[in-house]
Parts: sequence; structure tokens; C-alpha cells
Amino acid sequence: MVTRLSQLFVRTLREDPSDAEVTSHRLLVRAGYIRRQAPGVFAWLPLGLRVRRKIEQVIHEEMERAGAQNVHFPALLPREPYETTGRWTEYGDGIFRLKDRKDADYLLAPTHEEVFTLLVKDLYSSYKDLPVTLYQIQDKYRDEARPRAGLLRGREFSMKDAYSFDYTDEGLDASYQSQRDAYERIFTRLGLDYVIVSADAGAMGGSKSEEFLHPTPIGEDTFVQSEGGYAANVEAYRTTAPDAIAIDGQPAATVFDSPNTPTIETLVALANDRHPRADRPWTAADTLKNVVLALTSPTGDRELVAVGIPGDREVDMKRAEAWFSPNAVEPATEADFATNKALVKGYIGPWSASGSVLGEKSTSKVRFLVDPRVVEGTDWVTGANEDQKHVFNLVAGRDFTADGVADIAEVRDGDPAPDGSGPIHAARGMEIGHVFQLGRKYAEALGLQVLDENGKLVTVTMGSYGIGVTRILAVIAETNNDDRGLIWPIHVAPFHVHVVATGKEDAALALAEGLAAEFETAGFEVALDDRPKVSPGVKFGDAELIGVPLIVIAGRGAADGVVEVWDRRTGERSELPATEVLTWLRSVAK
Repeated sequence: MVTRLSQLFVRTLREDPSDAEVTSHRLLVRAGYIRRQAPGVFAWLPLGLRVRRKIEQVIHEEMERAGAQNVHFPALLPREPYETTGRWTEYGDGIFRLKDRKDADYLLAPTHEEVFTLLVKDLYSSYKDLPVTLYQIQDKYRDEARPRAGLLRGREFSMKDAYSFDYTDEGLDASYQSQRDAYERIFTRLGLDYVIVSADAGAMGGSKSEEFLHPTPIGEDTFVQSEGGYAANVEAYRTTAPDAIAIDGQPAATVFDSPNTPTIETLVALANDRHPRADRPWTAADTLKNVVLALTSPTGDRELVAVGIPGDREVDMKRAEAWFSPNAVEPATEADFATNKALVKGYIGPWSASGSVLGEKSTSKVRFLVDPRVVEGTDWVTGANEDQKHVFNLVAGRDFTADGVADIAEVRDGDPAPDGSGPIHAARGMEIGHVFQLGRKYAEALGLQVLDENGKLVTVTMGSYGIGVTRILAVIAETNNDDRGLIWPIHVAPFHVHVVATGKEDAALALAEGLAAEFETAGFEVALDDRPKVSPGVKFGDAELIGVPLIVIAGRGAADGVVEVWDRRTGERSELPATEVLTWLRSVAK
């Protein structure tokens, strides 16, 4: 049926919404696809739902092609399954919790691993039932502290989440690959560029984890690539540790007065002024910067850790959050230093004149971790744990020993890929899909076992596979637009063709209606702008803003049977006899 704009529930806006930060947010609101209800929460209008359903249809088709079966869970779920796996606590403030009238705890599901697992446990008991992969497209809820960018980072969003269940590791590998292949088909069909990168599993747990990132300057994720094929989310990048250096023959560590040098810059300047090297100047890379971080567990426990990193680098907080997950991470506060007198701010080091080390041998009781580059035999200029004093030629493995490693320093262009495939370079991307090999974490916690071929109970192994449906819609909008409005790809556009009747002549409306009916009979989805008493300029502006890729205008030439056709994707405009428009439409609607 032809959709008439005179009857469609839509109102376009001439001004950008005040809270819009990115193009997709601005245009989707202005064009009447979504409306804000609260920070990070949007209502979906008819135009938006048409696009959303087309994206979902592609996902349904490829999930079924991959052998997955569609189910649907509620968004409102009880506390108990999440308590059993520990995620009721681990999620901290990141989820919406509520109570019913009987004071029972519930949550709005941020993800559904637990209930998928319990469903299979309830119905399946034999290896003969496996493998099975189940999926749903369902809304998720996360209490984002700073929802932003419209649909790209909201508190309510729609996801396709699938879960595979196997009883052998080999089976999991096959299920994982099947879903991974399906994701490649989905994103290709949707016309989205993507890069597959190794990723950190985070609160999901599990082993193998890969993200599908859409490269874009507005992306919230940084990923790194090498020309040799390495690709990883920056949180998953692992620094290659250099070879150890012989300790014998290295000069003894020496403490020097270093007044007014609480920063790396001031320390390097003093070192070059008072203690110049014979071979080259001192640089920030010669120093060990000891950064104190506060870790807050999901239960609220707070712990300080000191991390020694090369002084020419900063801590990357996203890498730190991934490394210390599920703890929240922040720089230590003045109050933290005030209650830990052994931490001499600006002059912290792993070694002091008394030979103490931060950790069990120190009065500080603060764990001391180091960057992977701090290997045995490397020597450093660093704090002496005394005010206004630093130490030179402090050698790892001789003068201090760390409590462990923390790979949380920033990653730079030119750093080596861990697989030896060459130097890396960084880019920005937006996550559009994520695949995990969860393994047996959730099955063990929830008791999902089946009998194997020998009648022995074995724990099921799982995979988890997510696609951000509403995020994908926003990414497509972000990628396909110009300064006048959206330009949807034909396969996800709300309509294939937008027929515009302009002017006051009855001939224009009659021709537009005839063409719309002809197109609809030929199998095209048609929007007809038949609004009376609306100027041609407003109709043209709305057609550009709404973004249907093919536009047919019945106006001044209608009496002569001539219309204007316009391909918004290429910008090509021409006049054609009305009798030839269907042929044109068939040739360009690809």
C-alpha cells in the first residue's frame, strides 16, 4: 500500500535538537524517526520502525541461515540467576534494579546469558540435543552515567544476542565460526565497513573475544592494526616485553637531591643540568613514572595500587579499566595520599634508600606493579620515596622487584604488533558486533550439564554473540547523509521511492498518484507526498531530510507527462517522460 505523507505520523524539524552531538542523532530526530523521552531513551516513530525492521530482517535471515533458532525473553528478570553468577554485584551501578510489591529484587536485563543458560538446562539433558544456538532481538538496559550521541550510546537499546551450546571444545569452535561468518554476511549486506579485532571480554568473561568495529572518527573505541594483519581493540593490545639485560657491571643506584621536580619534565631537565650523560641527553623514556590508582570493587572495597610505567607514556584509563576489571579505576585522590604517608607524591619509587619496596616489605602496603617493558636489568631514574629526592641507575631485578605486571600504558603508532607482523597504527571505530567464546563459566555457575556418549555428566560450553541493532541503524545514518539530510541505502530505506506532487495543478497530483500506484504494483515501497497547501520548497526539503534515496517529482511538466527524477545517492537529476520512470526506477533501485 502506498504511504501518503498526508496521513503518516511524522513531523520534521527545521532546527537541530539542542542535545544532539553527532550527525545521526541530529538527523534522525529532525527527520521524524525518533523522539527523545529521557537521557539515552527514545521513542520510535513509523519511519524509524520501518528502517529498524529491515535491519532486523537481514539479521533474522542470516541467523536462520547459520542454524540459530529465534526465542524471546522478557526484559524484566529476577535477581537470583545474576546473583548466582556474581554479576548482580559485578555490574555495580551499571544496571537498573527494582523491587516488586513483595520486595523481591528484579533488574532490567543488560544481557541475557543467565536465562538462556537456564532455559537450556530446563529442557535439554543429553549430548544428542546439542549443538543448539538460540537467539533473540530484544531491548537491553544499562544505566549509562553519560548517555550520549543519540542511539550510539543509550540507556535502552536493541540487541541481537545469540548463544551457542556444545558439549565439546571442538563443537564450540565450529559454532563460533558459524556465527562469525554470519556476522560478516550481515554487515556486508547492510553495506557497513568493518574491521574484526581481538577484544577484551570484560564482565562477560570467557576466552576468545572479537569485536566487529565500524571505522569512524566519532567511534568510542580505539583499535590498532599492522600492515601484516594484526588487529586488536586497544584494551586487548599486549605490549611485547623486551629481552632481559645482564645486571652484572651496571653502576650502583645512587640517590640525588632533586628539589622541585615533581613532574617528569622537571626531573629530565634537572638530570641533564646536574647529571649529564656522556653518550646522549636524558629523556622521559629513561624515567620510571609511578602512578597511584584507586581500584573500587563492585562491593565497594577500595584498594590502591602503584604502577611503574616509562615516563614518556601516560596511563590509558580504558586499558586500566580492562586490566583491573571488574574494579572501577580512578587516579588516587589527595585523601588517599593523606592516609598513605609512605606514598610521597611526586617522588614515589619502587626503591628507597632503606631498601624498601612498595608491597609487603614496605610500610605502605600498596601493591607495586610495572609495565611489561620493565624487565630484569633495565635501569631507571625514578623517585626515592623521599621528598625532593630521586634515584639514578635503579635496576630492575637487582634493586627492586615488582608484585606483578600491569599493561596499562598508552599505545602509540609505531609500537610493535605482538605477533611480530610489524608496527601498528591506531584508528577510531564504533562497535557494531561482538563474539565471545564464553566457555563453561556460566554453565558451571548455573549447573548446565548433559550426559555424553559414555553416560558421564559433562559441563556444556557456550558462545555468546551480540549485534547492536539500534546502534547499527545510527551508524548507517551517520555514514549516509549530506548537508541536506539522510540518504539511506536502498535496502534499509523506509521506502524505495519518494513521489512528490508539487504545485496547485490537479494534473500534478493525478500523475503522482498514478505513478505511485504503478510503482507499488511493481513491488516498490512508495511514499507519496500528497499534502495539500504545503509549498514545493517544504516538500523538497522534507524529501531531502527524510532520505529516501530515489525521488520522483510531478510538477510543472505534469500536464505534458514529464517528471523529474532524482537519485539522492549520486546527486543525478533529469527529466523523463512519465512512461519511462518505472524503467528508470528498476535500473537504479540497487
